[in-house]
Amino acid sequence: MTDQSKTGQAPASEFAAGEELPKAQSRAKVFVKKFMRRKTAVAGLLFLVLVVIIAITARAWIPYDPNAYDYSALYSGPTARHLWGTDEFGRDVFSRLMAGTSLSLSTAISASVLGTAVGVVFGLIAGFCGGIVDSAIMRACDVLFAFPGILLAIAVVAILGPGIQNVMIGVAVGAMPTFARIIRGAVLEVRGELYVEVARSTGCSPLRIMFVHIFPGTLQALIVNFTMNVGGAILSASGLSFLGFGASVTEPEWGAMLSSGRNYLATAPHMVLFPGLLIFLTVLAFNLLGDGLRDTLDPKLN
Repeated sequence: MTDQSKTGQAPASEFAAGEELPKAQSRAKVFVKKFMRRKTAVAGLLFLVLVVIIAITARAWIPYDPNAYDYSALYSGPTARHLWGTDEFGRDVFSRLMAGTSLSLSTAISASVLGTAVGVVFGLIAGFCGGIVDSAIMRACDVLFAFPGILLAIAVVAILGPGIQNVMIGVAVGAMPTFARIIRGAVLEVRGELYVEVARSTGCSPLRIMFVHIFPGTLQALIVNFTMNVGGAILSASGLSFLGFGASVTEPEWGAMLSSGRNYLATAPHMVLFPGLLIFLTVLAFNLLGDGLRDTLDPKLN
């Protein structure tokens, strides 16, 4: 009896004559297949794609100039002429919200990118160096963690002065310790891997080891937390504008529109309803997308 008959394996010629060997799926196809099973994450992604399209193209198709006054239609509710009503100056709420999408979204994404970049650098240094450097960076993060994110952002903006750019810096400062701690934890898991030891033994510089060999191993945690942080950044930036630290009330920014509408909540609730609803749905979509990415990328959950 041959070895093939003992093991029950068919000879290679049978595969050639019959069915073909199954082809290995690429990692991208596997990821897409797993992600598509999570309906809420897909719904969040589709909504965010729509928001991005609106942010890019809104100025070309909105029905009214977002800063055009119409004193004949003050505080008008939703009508066929003004789908989402008008504000205290007769400006079309729908046009202002659509035009302000790019400002609100770009502010949140820029703040998240800035906070992520700085947090990643400090997290890599802390996890790779260890010892006193690690302790000093983590204690600094603990100090920042002692303050709520919105309160820390208010303190930064109060020092730098109001404005969209300073809001981005304030929100980024609030995000830095979170990313530093997440990346540090990921680095501690990766730095003991065999390929990192091989890089050390071949004489690679510490910077090359950190950014070329260790950093790619942290991307999974980074992508998930960045996605969820953008939603939090939208809330923080809108909250700062609502409190008067961010965009001025004349700019079509979601938080600023919410702030101006609160004074007319009893007489014109649509001025608060639609900006608040848009903020809620966008933040929810980012959180759903982040949950879906976490469930898809985490091998322990699969």
